Amino acid sequence: MLLIRSWCMDRTIAQSRKYIANSLGDRFAEPVVLNFEELLLESRELIPLICFLSLGSDPSSNIELLAKKNELKCHPISMGQGQEIHARKLISACLESGGWVLLQNCHLGLEYMVELTLQILELERRGKDAIISPTFRIWITTEPHPKFPITLLQMSLKYTNEPPAGIRAGLKRTYTNLSQDFLDYSQSPYYLPLVYAISFLHTVVQERRKFGPLGWNIPYEFNSSDWYASCLFVQNHLDDLEQGKCISWVTVRYMLGEVQYGGRVTDDYDKRLLNTFARVWFHDTLFDETFKFFKGYKVYSFKEQEVYLLAIDQMPNVDPPQVYGFHSNAEITYQTNTMRNILDEIMSIQPKESSAGTGESREERVARQVREMLAKTPAPFDLFDVKQHLIAMGATNSMNIFLRQEIDRMQRIIVLVRTTFKDLLLAVEGTIIMSENLRDALDNIFNARVPTVFKRGSWVSSTLGFWFTELIERYNQFYNWCFGSRPVVFWMSGFFNPQGFLTAMRQEVARAHQGWALDQVTMHNDVLKVGMEECKKPPKEGVFVYGLFVDGAGWDKRTSRLVEATNKVLFTLMPVVHIYAIYSTAAKNSKLYTCPVYKKINRTDLNYICPLWLQSNKPPDHWILRGVALLCDVK
Repeated sequence: MLLIRSWCMDRTIAQSRKYIANSLGDRFAEPVVLNFEELLLESRELIPLICFLSLGSDPSSNIELLAKKNELKCHPISMGQGQEIHARKLISACLESGGWVLLQNCHLGLEYMVELTLQILELERRGKDAIISPTFRIWITTEPHPKFPITLLQMSLKYTNEPPAGIRAGLKRTYTNLSQDFLDYSQSPYYLPLVYAISFLHTVVQERRKFGPLGWNIPYEFNSSDWYASCLFVQNHLDDLEQGKCISWVTVRYMLGEVQYGGRVTDDYDKRLLNTFARVWFHDTLFDETFKFFKGYKVYSFKEQEVYLLAIDQMPNVDPPQVYGFHSNAEITYQTNTMRNILDEIMSIQPKESSAGTGESREERVARQVREMLAKTPAPFDLFDVKQHLIAMGATNSMNIFLRQEIDRMQRIIVLVRTTFKDLLLAVEGTIIMSENLRDALDNIFNARVPTVFKRGSWVSSTLGFWFTELIERYNQFYNWCFGSRPVVFWMSGFFNPQGFLTAMRQEVARAHQGWALDQVTMHNDVLKVGMEECKKPPKEGVFVYGLFVDGAGWDKRTSRLVEATNKVLFTLMPVVHIYAIYSTAAKNSKLYTCPVYKKINRTDLNYICPLWLQSNKPPDHWILRGVALLCDVK
């Protein structure tokens, strides 16, 4: 298992399943399907049933259906400010008359959870004296929260209701909850294919979440209300259509991409992706017999719900990533990320006091590592010396102002690292008291993680080794630039503020041309055919940058174009990119793919730098669905 985890992280889950099935039996390796009826049989009057919510799955509708089946009243109430009074009344009424109370989103009413715990304990203490109806049950749904009362958790039945995985499971859930009346609503030939296409889109946008930043920059909680609102819009749109008129696809795409689903989306590139899905799938050819979302995934149009369910059952159990718009490498990324999360969770719950196998104690081992790193940590900059060199280079030059700001931030981190390492050695020896920050640093260094105190104001990295190597490389770039000469090629990943670097470049170009206003100067780029070592001279204008990786696609150096990724090659290093500025605000060529550039693998607004424009033989929509981006760092 350790060898597989070292060589092939993405295969570890599959091998773990085999290992568990072989050791404990097949049923322990199979996914568990939540059975609410069995859950009800296990429950008792004073044992609450707590569901931990996960994205895109709310059990409320299942609980209400179960109550109807058992001919019981279910009283749902969503917790929040001021809802405690209603919850108290409901529980008091149901204790005597019977029925279920469903307390939703209880992480928003933690104080009442403590009160509820005390109430249940009091009722248990009174035993037979307490008047409790045998049909009384308390159902609770909550997101995991560190302040949720432990006592309540210990006395409850706990379960989770994870959303189904895959296209087949998603469509099955949608069509199982449909009524026949809903399918019979309209006689228009467009109605049933449109409902199916919306259901397919709904499943795809939910499933893309599991692929992490490649799927969505920000994971959104698309749920059945978005699907229902979209279907109602289609019903109304078809009702308003005059005889013989075609569907207004512009309206349909706008409502799906900007309003129903797009209303949740806050990131511009995610909005672009959603609109691309609407553009690629929602047009007149949707009603053709030959139309397919992907090979083997066609549009179904039946009159009866049962026929839909039978057809969906025939669909493949495991979907190729291409259905969601990805390259097959996306599956490797997904499996690797899942495994990494599981391992991080295992590491975080390891006992902290065990000694290493060599006979060294935990503290001795960390102290040895800290001494090695301290010896390699660069000395702080002499800020007076830096100032003199910058004056000699031209203190008011926009690039030199940027360099000064970067050195100031680097200085703070070097001082912090050296101080923390020295204090940690003293604390291990017992000379000073081990503070909370030092204890955190000790635990993280032992687990090869970046201490929390280093993360503030620095950069994200998966391991301490990668972080420390980056510290030395960043220092070397700034030192050589300040005390040597301006680099021919810049390592953009090594800047705290890459946007500031590109703005300084634009200012430099604008100042070199008389009469150029900065707000009229726009950025352009060319990807060269050479690597960093082959660049001997700086460009006449602009900057050469290197160290960018393509995520979600490959790069053909010969033709300088985006191409499909090579199997099992997740990231491709780009050649040197020439970024420059021109005096024009005209729109870019629509055939170029506007590719976002991010500092790290997590594609959040905090990590966003700028767009670059890349050439390709395929239309930009293809790369948008692939989730293609440029990353400064892939570790």
